[in-house]
Amino acid sequence: MSKLKALIFDYGGTLDTGGCHWGRFIWHGYEEMCIPISWDQYKVAYVYAEKALGAGHIIQSDYTFRQTLQRKLQMQVACLREKELWNVTDEVAQSTVDSLLQMLYNKVGKYTFESKGVLNSLGKSFPMALVTNFYGNIEVVLNEFDIANCFCHVVESAKVGVRKPNPAIFKLGVEALEMKPEEVLVVGDSMEKDIIPAKQSGCKTAWLKGETWEGKQHENCCADYVISHLSQLTMLLKN
Repeated sequence: MSKLKALIFDYGGTLDTGGCHWGRFIWHGYEEMCIPISWDQYKVAYVYAEKALGAGHIIQSDYTFRQTLQRKLQMQVACLREKELWNVTDEVAQSTVDSLLQMLYNKVGKYTFESKGVLNSLGKSFPMALVTNFYGNIEVVLNEFDIANCFCHVVESAKVGVRKPNPAIFKLGVEALEMKPEEVLVVGDSMEKDIIPAKQSGCKTAWLKGETWEGKQHENCCADYVISHLSQLTMLLKN
């Protein structure tokens, strides 16, 4: 790792959930609250909400993470009700969203606090950039969790017009850092959206291996390094 000079981090699933795909992360919240729907039913609602959020201007540029998550949950529950997969009153639906929101937001706060410690440590030795698929409000979110100062550059899909898994978005991160691709380590939780395209752009990669959306094991892992917790980066980068 002697040639490594800078780091690029993914956001969602990497800094906020400890490597757990957001679809699974929310599903576990449904499980904890004993919401009576199946995994397959939940997937319908999750995919619907994600496509709608990605296609439109639903999330405003001043939305906090809490507001963004609330909108996701509202759309999921509305989809479940519309498709008659979960028949409940308006009051029960709203109460469920409120409870889910508080539970998940608290968990994200804890994961992000842990990530902040790692970022602060690594930031003493490396310039760091964030490269993320997000809705145009990532700066608000980073300030909300007090990690904005950890990054000298932020490349957000909604603002640059390029989304992962297009390798071009990682090239933008490398260019912002004014480094060569081989001098940059990309850290992310998604094999398809982070590791593979980052490798294609010429970067080194560290895969934060956690719970994936469909439970894929990725036996043919192309990452240079595999970690199970961000804290392992500190020791890895000392070697």
